[in-house]
Amino acid sequence: MNIGEILKNLWNGSGFHLFGGDSGWQSIVMIIVALFFLWLGIKKKFEPLLLVGIAFGMLLTNLPGSGMFHSEWWTVENIDYVDILRHGGLLDILYIGVKTGVYPCLIFMGVGAMTDFGPMLSRPSSLILGAAAQGGIYLVLILAAATGMFTGGEAASISIIAGADGPTAIFLTKTLAPQLLAPIAVAAYSYMALIPLLQPPFMKLLTTKKERMAVMTTSRKVSKKEKIIFPILVTIIVSLLLPSVAPLLGSLMFGNLLKECGVTERLSDTAQNALMNIVTLFLGISVGATAVGSVFLTTKTLLIIVLGLAGFVLATICGLLIGKLLYVISKGKINPLIGSAGVSAVPMAARVSNTVGLQYNKGNYLLMHAMGPNVAGVIGSAVAAGFLLAVFA
Repeated sequence: MNIGEILKNLWNGSGFHLFGGDSGWQSIVMIIVALFFLWLGIKKKFEPLLLVGIAFGMLLTNLPGSGMFHSEWWTVENIDYVDILRHGGLLDILYIGVKTGVYPCLIFMGVGAMTDFGPMLSRPSSLILGAAAQGGIYLVLILAAATGMFTGGEAASISIIAGADGPTAIFLTKTLAPQLLAPIAVAAYSYMALIPLLQPPFMKLLTTKKERMAVMTTSRKVSKKEKIIFPILVTIIVSLLLPSVAPLLGSLMFGNLLKECGVTERLSDTAQNALMNIVTLFLGISVGATAVGSVFLTTKTLLIIVLGLAGFVLATICGLLIGKLLYVISKGKINPLIGSAGVSAVPMAARVSNTVGLQYNKGNYLLMHAMGPNVAGVIGSAVAAGFLLAVFA
């Protein structure tokens, strides 16, 4: 036995040696990014349920030689899922749920079971704010198309990042631009997680102190019958108008019906807790796995990240501006801060509206009022995805 040969083989097969390859520097950059995201999630507590999983998946996939994820397998037109199940790494197998769109629908089922549409139904203006925030999607669609670097389907997929809705972004992109699923999914979930950092500066810039201090009164009580009829009616109407979005929106409304009908408490509890936690685990780590350095660090990908950020900012601005308009129309009864909650990140955006409001008025609890535009934004982004699918698919 040649000890020197053994040691040489160990070194040649180690990840440290593989860092010296052509893509080694890219892996190192992505590992540093992953560590930064882990710091944000753990130390700064920026949506750790999302960010820690994404960051750790990013870390695992960029460790050379681990064989946990093979990005080249997912770029072919006809994916052999049987071969992936037989020979793929752990993250390859978990990623099947992303690629097939199963995870987004299951996430929406859990979100629906946790969502109370009461604040939105009691204050119809919430629908206006939720729709206004989707303006960022259409503005980025124009910007992405104007660059000349993307096809119509790719531009549409990039634009949905502005909705701050990870499941919808995955659901749309897997059909219109599957080759861009990695950067779009990472961008969408990263910006969702960074809402507490990204939104407040624009909320303070675009509103006055008087507007931020506006106290909103309790709106009418929504009946049980309304809450039961609403998910059924929305499923029928939207699915008939935009059949392509039926799996996503139908899952959201089914989860909500389990919560509101009063006879499926066990199923509602499972959707809210066990199912939601399991799918969040799988989704986070498999989305992070797509951020392979050699694929991710390209000019096109970096442009997607920039356009996604621009869309998120534009969506926040659109919601705030319409919120200011409603503040004037209602003579100060609607606080414009809740307009920023029109993006689809539930309940993160609503919590940010509440936090900023409390900074200027200790008795100004905006959380339930902000939940109206927040859940309206979920429906709005799903409808926008259905429209984009109808146009570009």
